Amino acid sequence: MSQQIKQEIEKLREDIRRHDYLYYVLSRPEISDKEYDDLMKRLKELEEKYPQLKTEDSPTVRVSGGVLEGFKTIRHRQKMYSLDNTYSFEELKDWDKRVARGLRAGEKIDYVIEHKIDGVSANITYEKGRLSAGATRGDGETGEDVTQNIKTIRAVPLVLMGSAVPDFIEIRGEVYMEIKDFKALNKEKEKEGEVLFANPRNATSGSIKLLDSGLVAKRRLNFFAHSLGENSGLSIATQWEYINKLKEWGMRTNPYSRLCKDLDEAIGICKEWEDKREKLSYEIDGMVIKVNSLSQQRRLGFTQKSPRWAVAYKYAARQATTKVKRIIVNVGRTGVITPVAELEPVACGGVTIKHATLHNFDEIKRLNIGAGDRVLIQRAGEVIPQIVKVVEKKGKRGFIIPKNCPVCNGKIVKEKEGDVAYRCINPSCAAHLFRGLLHFSGRSAMDIQGMGESVVLQLCRKGMVKDFADIYFLKKEDLLKLELFKEKKAGNLIEAVEKSKKQPLSRLIFGLGVRHVGEKAAYVLAQKFHSLDNLMKAKYEDLRKIYEVGPVIAQSIADFFGQESTRQLIKKFKAAGLEAREEIRSVKRSLITGKTLVFTGEMEDFSRNEAERLVREMGGNASSSVSKNTDFVVAGGNPGSKYENAKKMGVKIISEKEFKEMIK
Repeated sequence: MSQQIKQEIEKLREDIRRHDYLYYVLSRPEISDKEYDDLMKRLKELEEKYPQLKTEDSPTVRVSGGVLEGFKTIRHRQKMYSLDNTYSFEELKDWDKRVARGLRAGEKIDYVIEHKIDGVSANITYEKGRLSAGATRGDGETGEDVTQNIKTIRAVPLVLMGSAVPDFIEIRGEVYMEIKDFKALNKEKEKEGEVLFANPRNATSGSIKLLDSGLVAKRRLNFFAHSLGENSGLSIATQWEYINKLKEWGMRTNPYSRLCKDLDEAIGICKEWEDKREKLSYEIDGMVIKVNSLSQQRRLGFTQKSPRWAVAYKYAARQATTKVKRIIVNVGRTGVITPVAELEPVACGGVTIKHATLHNFDEIKRLNIGAGDRVLIQRAGEVIPQIVKVVEKKGKRGFIIPKNCPVCNGKIVKEKEGDVAYRCINPSCAAHLFRGLLHFSGRSAMDIQGMGESVVLQLCRKGMVKDFADIYFLKKEDLLKLELFKEKKAGNLIEAVEKSKKQPLSRLIFGLGVRHVGEKAAYVLAQKFHSLDNLMKAKYEDLRKIYEVGPVIAQSIADFFGQESTRQLIKKFKAAGLEAREEIRSVKRSLITGKTLVFTGEMEDFSRNEAERLVREMGGNASSSVSKNTDFVVAGGNPGSKYENAKKMGVKIISEKEFKEMIK
């Protein structure tokens, strides 16, 4: 290995760190996303070719992912305190007087003021300028070790820049989520049929404590540094000087922080932001005011819970009271049932509010809310209005969870104890037919070429399909009524639909979208029952006898095939001519029989689905994640985080060529 390679790797790291700083801290990018991706791709290639040169502070570790066993704890060198709150300018002035009494008479006091970000406090430790640990505040003395998750935040440098970097320093700040990223996350959760986060802080808290750092990286968390913990080798006199040092080191600080000559100036800034906070890209619930002089801070000291030299001024929430007219339920595209309070219109936070989400039925119980009750509602930023509490109980009875879907009258189920989500499981329900039909037509299911989003959307909107089976009764003249359809395109789609009738039972089972039944479970069920008729007759007890089927999956299958709507759908499939049978395969003995394999990267001779199907046919287990039970990781071109995890865990990594030898 030449010195030239080492120099290229180090140069790439320096360039990427610089561009991270320009983009995430200064918001002044100098290169395009494509150019940045090319730099990162080249660095990954070199580190994979020369793994001995990969370091813990390389930019590539931000997105390497990895599932943690659980969080350990970290003891903070210096305690992390919470702030006392004030709710009026009179209370702020009283605090200012207490600060003055704690110092020498006539001593000048200036303040630093900054936004009080509604996020999660974090303590990030740097040793010799390199990020060594990241922790939550916890109880103030001990926090959870979330180092790997902190490393995914692009606004947090892995290596501090500039000169005069201390040997050791704890940098405190706030992990938060931008409003646009919060909305995108909730949109994705809604798409996947999951319960939504109530607000950005809730989303941040849930994200920073995920055990899969690869998933955390996708959540686009952000960070503002604002406070100083334990340190050595740092020589500064004021909080304002510290903020400027943070900027020199490449840390992201709030651009709206200000140095104030006295409290009156700070109060003026509090007033200014109360009117402008709705225009920010993130949520704040107040302002934080700190004594600027570090010497004065030390002399003022702490109470048991809070510093005497800092205080939070909390803005009044955008709140109003109104009456609940009734509670209705909405059905999402994946069948999730969400309760919504229909309100008497009321002005709050500059808008008229008529509805407020109740998130889930457990929230209804917690609030003890019903039609006729008078409630306090709250709106923060651009987030969905929420009900804080019942202020006057006027309703005669509480809300009763419906047993049937309000759209199709199908069965509503709660899948397992402890789950908060209820779902409509009727595959033909109009509320989630669009998404269901897309899945049914997908490559891993019935593989109907040409049945994409725009086609399915038109078919649903025009009422040409009411369930999955209706696509088998479409004629060419029906398709010619759709936008962008000509003779050839219509003919090709009719041909693809006809061809899908010969797909095996396992693909049809997977395509039906039974909750918790993936490709592997669908294959196991098809091999066990051979036909849809046999599967529909299976009871919960029969399903539980299958080794690969747990209680949650068994109940989900029993509920799904026990519905009259499912039986009618299967009847239509038969009338349309679907064969839906499975070739019973005798397990071919090979080197992978009884072994667990994980695939990562780009395969040359197989698609991922084909490779995993081969593994199952040979008595092996195809898994989607690397664990201590994984026997082999098959790495193709440009492998992802699973490859890195396998190396760390000592799991044997083989090439596609070696995999082909093993299955002979």
